[in-house]
Amino acid sequence: MPKDWVIETPWTDRERLAGELGVAPIVAQVLFNRGVSDVEAARKFLNPRATDILPPETLPNCEAAAERIFEAVRRGERIVIFGDYDVDGITAVSILWHCLRIAEAGVDYYIPHRLEEGYGISTEAIEAIAKDGARMIISVDCGVTAIEPAKRAKELGVELIITDHHQPQNDESGTVQLPDALIVHPGIEPDGGDPYANPNLSGAGVALKLVWAIAQKFSNARKVSPEFREFLVDAMGLAALGTVADVVPLTGENRIIASHGLLGLPKSRLAGIQALIHTAGLAGKKLDGFDIGFKLAPRLNAIGRMGHARLAVEMLTRADADGAVKIAGNLEQQNRARQTLQRRIVAEARAMVREQGQDSDAVRAIVLASEGWHAGVIGIVASRIMEEFGRPTVMIALENGAGQGSARSIRNFPLDQALGDCRSHLISYGGHAMAAGLRIEAEQVDSFRQAFQSRAGQLLTAKDLNPGLRIDDCVSLSQLDEKLVRDLGRLEPFGCGNGPPHLATEYVSVLGEPRTVGSTGDHLQVTLGDGRVSCKGIAFGMAKYRPELQNHRRCRVAFRPMINEWNGRRTVEMQVLDFHFPDD
Repeated sequence: MPKDWVIETPWTDRERLAGELGVAPIVAQVLFNRGVSDVEAARKFLNPRATDILPPETLPNCEAAAERIFEAVRRGERIVIFGDYDVDGITAVSILWHCLRIAEAGVDYYIPHRLEEGYGISTEAIEAIAKDGARMIISVDCGVTAIEPAKRAKELGVELIITDHHQPQNDESGTVQLPDALIVHPGIEPDGGDPYANPNLSGAGVALKLVWAIAQKFSNARKVSPEFREFLVDAMGLAALGTVADVVPLTGENRIIASHGLLGLPKSRLAGIQALIHTAGLAGKKLDGFDIGFKLAPRLNAIGRMGHARLAVEMLTRADADGAVKIAGNLEQQNRARQTLQRRIVAEARAMVREQGQDSDAVRAIVLASEGWHAGVIGIVASRIMEEFGRPTVMIALENGAGQGSARSIRNFPLDQALGDCRSHLISYGGHAMAAGLRIEAEQVDSFRQAFQSRAGQLLTAKDLNPGLRIDDCVSLSQLDEKLVRDLGRLEPFGCGNGPPHLATEYVSVLGEPRTVGSTGDHLQVTLGDGRVSCKGIAFGMAKYRPELQNHRRCRVAFRPMINEWNGRRTVEMQVLDFHFPDD
């Protein structure tokens, strides 16, 4: 079924901005659509500068945490970094570990097992770390909901510093509940202080700010020593991985981190980064947001989903070149196993949605549960089901009377609030507005489904379930040239909050016969023309449109322009997103 196209209104001042910037007017239109119309703001967007990153002292409690860590290192106290098992957590742990090693600290890390321990800091983990001799625990990418574990740490005489970016939990009256610990968090306003200008910083981004402050302490100056300065370049690359993979908005400071980190990753001095890039087939290439989201991040995530994420952290920290290559090979195998398992569960989940009628117009959220589902991959499956059916989706893997769940959402349905409204049916929950996790007793699944779907019915409209495909501009085929693609490329990295530009044609002719391509024939190759210019297009997963293209011979196309290189020849082509036919 074709999507509804939401075509942005042409901006009357785009020619002026394009002239000021030296870019195609289409790029000026895209900038305007992203809320950027001022010349200086546009220049900053197109040329993100590392010097515009917010200083660490503006992040609440960052300097206080750096001071406490500095003193702990000077006293020779053993420090343990507690991190999450996803890419954001893995990279955040690695950033902090490298910094403390440069400072000659006695430091180790603790990564919970996804299936055996679940998300976040547990009281049992605090006790185990304390028994092993740690005097300070620093959390990264988790901890803001660890109220009981923080109490236990204090009882054991272990200092806990929490760095996180997830939403804190509220009690039933709506009052924010925070652990009794020093908390570095971009979204929590300090008493009497100013809020941080970028509340959407990733966990790795928070770690980057903290190590910057630590480096200043050990350098005894705002300008850090050469050794720390070189390290911060590599840390920016790690932070870019976490920032893009965790789907935080790639605007403002996050855009700077992602842009400069992507530039630095291919030149990283870290053996683990080089091994990861090589295994993903990206050696010698300029990296973009797509490479992180679909090639590097899945490999790092795979080991945490299928095994233990500690191995990925080892690759990025302690491993030498040979060891990193071996671990990267292991990640590759685990990623392939994950893909096979994921395909099976997606097929099962898709069938369950339809069999249970959860795709009906009256149902505005999906909750699925099954024995035998692997808890490590249900988050990815939840994303696929959410995208396919346009509804907030919760996937629950059941085992021995209990369930571990992952949830993904759509616009206008914040999961952290929705799960809070359904807390009476849950053992625990936590996460963001768009992604969250939960634990539940198997006997509560049906009542939770009813409560969750009821909340979705109250908050979501039919339009929310079909938000349409946003089109930045309508263009003619003659406007598609290499300069346009280069200019649009300056808007990279693309991701949350800065999606890739979507363009659309007016009606064009289908030239020749559309061909199905790919090993399974799922993709479609088509050539389109307007009587003067022709252009090839590839439509991934859209082979079903071949009969309509043959019957109509005319269509409109929504697409992303791209450069195709073949046998030394470069041509501009279209990555087709959708077709509209004359009688749609």
